[in-house]
Amino acid sequence: MDSLVAALQQHYGWDGFRPGQRPVLEAILAGQDALAVLPTGGGKSLCYQLPALVRDGLVVVISPLVALMEDQVMQLQRRAIPAACLHAGLDPARRRDALTRLRDHRLRLLYLAPERLQGEGTRQLLEDIASQGKLVALAVDEAHCISAWGHDFRPDYRRLGQVRRLCPGVPVVALSATAAPRVRADIIRLLGLQRPLVQVCSAKRSNLRYAMRRRSKDPLPDVLAALKRSRGATLIYARTRRSVEHWAEMLQAENISATPYHAGLDPEARQQALAGFIDQEQPVLVATVAFGMGVDRGDVGLVLHLNLPATPEGYLQESGRAGRDGLPAECLVLFSPGDRKKLGWAMQASARNETASGSSISQQHERLELAQQQLRRMEAVAEGAMCREQALLLTVGELVPPCGRCDRCQQGDRSLRDWSQQALTVLEAIDEGSGVDLSSLSSNLSTETSQSRQERWGWLARRLVQEELIRESNDGAQRLYLRDSGRCYLRQPWPLHYAA
Repeated sequence: MDSLVAALQQHYGWDGFRPGQRPVLEAILAGQDALAVLPTGGGKSLCYQLPALVRDGLVVVISPLVALMEDQVMQLQRRAIPAACLHAGLDPARRRDALTRLRDHRLRLLYLAPERLQGEGTRQLLEDIASQGKLVALAVDEAHCISAWGHDFRPDYRRLGQVRRLCPGVPVVALSATAAPRVRADIIRLLGLQRPLVQVCSAKRSNLRYAMRRRSKDPLPDVLAALKRSRGATLIYARTRRSVEHWAEMLQAENISATPYHAGLDPEARQQALAGFIDQEQPVLVATVAFGMGVDRGDVGLVLHLNLPATPEGYLQESGRAGRDGLPAECLVLFSPGDRKKLGWAMQASARNETASGSSISQQHERLELAQQQLRRMEAVAEGAMCREQALLLTVGELVPPCGRCDRCQQGDRSLRDWSQQALTVLEAIDEGSGVDLSSLSSNLSTETSQSRQERWGWLARRLVQEELIRESNDGAQRLYLRDSGRCYLRQPWPLHYAA
């Protein structure tokens, strides 16, 4: 038995590595930088935890979320592996204990929020440990956060390029569950990775069944039916804190022991919710999407989104929290056309906050445009006729055949009809003025007052955006303009076949 497998058995009780783990481990131990893109549940954390144990030194992990850090530390402590975290919400006693153990070289893993690296005391401490040869590696978890192209861009991550200058000669490993090729290029460039090993594993999860459908006016029966079908733990994602609280209360009224989790709760309540989710037999947790990153619960049988996710890449990561034990699990999205507009306004508010905190106007516009593009891709996945898994993986540059499991595949060949006449009506209406917003267009074109007819015109307009016959504004207002290709279509139309 080789030394790495022996260490794996000693500390984790496992007999072998998962795909992609060993090459990353060997690169770090050889002093080489690495970029690891392994799917949710693929064992990314082991890639930086085991080198600390093999080398009997310290690995510093930069992590974006307090919940993720606390959960990782709790899991390591259960394995008797010395670990601690430092973040703004830590009480003084725990902070002093972590710093004492750090100075005495009694820690193997130290988790830091990215802003902690800006503190002179933390930087000096890391430099001292590195100079003593005790710093095995620096790990940047959720590394896609550094890229404006990534699905969860965080300005604090942009400063992590300083990590390389802080501890020269110490290998840096960047890890993410999903990273399209241009995001991977950004990670390598912005972190200054030098001749890194790039290990990319498929994000395909053959045990997951994806389903996406319109959210009804009263979605509670759909949610209850999904809960009845599920096994093990359930994660229900809502967009806002208020919605989280509302849904937890509604489920409790149905005698379902649902627990809310969001950043507005006090630390003790969040910790109790996290512990309950890990320890209870069949917990139901209603949370904002940040919850779940790195949480070690394998038997999540259902991940349910109550709104349209903001990006396909983010949804791949969030849905990937289901079925980490390899058993069948369901990933359900209940969405409404109105979700797009609400998400668009939320993105604008976030961009304004970034400007107030020092980002330039041009940076704000660039990120807002990227966010809107990603949102349109997610909407196309939800409303499109393609296999769900195939469409999702295509957004991260992975080509796979239809999965045969999702709701689209189970429907079989849906009948297609030619929408060219209706498309001409939409394009002519847009061509009459200097742009029109989507809701006004749908209302004006509908000869009936029914909401379903108006939504059908909106659905078709969104398909024509995907066909690049119409341009949509990137400011969240969903204002539509005719492209030159749309004018060509007006002169010489061709069939447009869709399954409505």
